[in-house]
Amino acid sequence: MSIGLTDSVVNIEENVKRVRDVIAQSAIKSGRTPGDITLVAAAKTKPAQMIRRAIEAGVDAIGENRVQEMLIKNTGEAYRGAPLHFIGHLQSNKVKNVVGLCDIIESVGSPELLALVGEKAVFKGIVQNVLIEINIGRERQKTGVIPERTEEMLDLASRTDGLMVLGLMTVPPINDKNDRNCNCFDAIHKLFVDMSAKKYDNVSMRFLSVGMSDSYPEAILAGSNVVRIGSAIFGDR
Repeated sequence: MSIGLTDSVVNIEENVKRVRDVIAQSAIKSGRTPGDITLVAAAKTKPAQMIRRAIEAGVDAIGENRVQEMLIKNTGEAYRGAPLHFIGHLQSNKVKNVVGLCDIIESVGSPELLALVGEKAVFKGIVQNVLIEINIGRERQKTGVIPERTEEMLDLASRTDGLMVLGLMTVPPINDKNDRNCNCFDAIHKLFVDMSAKKYDNVSMRFLSVGMSDSYPEAILAGSNVVRIGSAIFGDR
């Protein structure tokens, strides 16, 4: 397993402070407080010692993209002291490994996956927190439901034991033109507000997870309250 840059060459503490400062500025500009924004450190390929340093530096949660990598790190107590989010593509045959281990599964992007997560959670006797992944850019190569199917997903969640939907998540299109990303941010925020006004069992729309290292200030200004930051904390992979 590649682990990217070594622990000694990245000033994680200074990076977390810098990211926190940007979050604070963006939160205040958007009419909120810095404490309203959840900072998830995206730890793909990063070793346990770097993750523990990020936790000690004050990130709110750790996000992982790969199930097998996450399981290996968990045996070394890499995540001790912080909630764990799964933020990558989740294959159906890996659901059993993620349910109950992660505080939130952010990337539930199909009715089939939603039902399977609920089934595994019921089997384990727990309620699993999830976010619904929205394919806001309608990109064929990406997972997630298109915006028009969000109500269908929430309706299914309301009838599925073992689940609590806590909000929405998206990965915006990769595009050199920042205005397109901002349009996507505005679109998912509007969807989040619209869905928050509806009443469903097993749904509490608390989190909108949008924005990564190259876009989190704009995402916060557009209404995101969860950002997933990798390279700005840990350095390039």
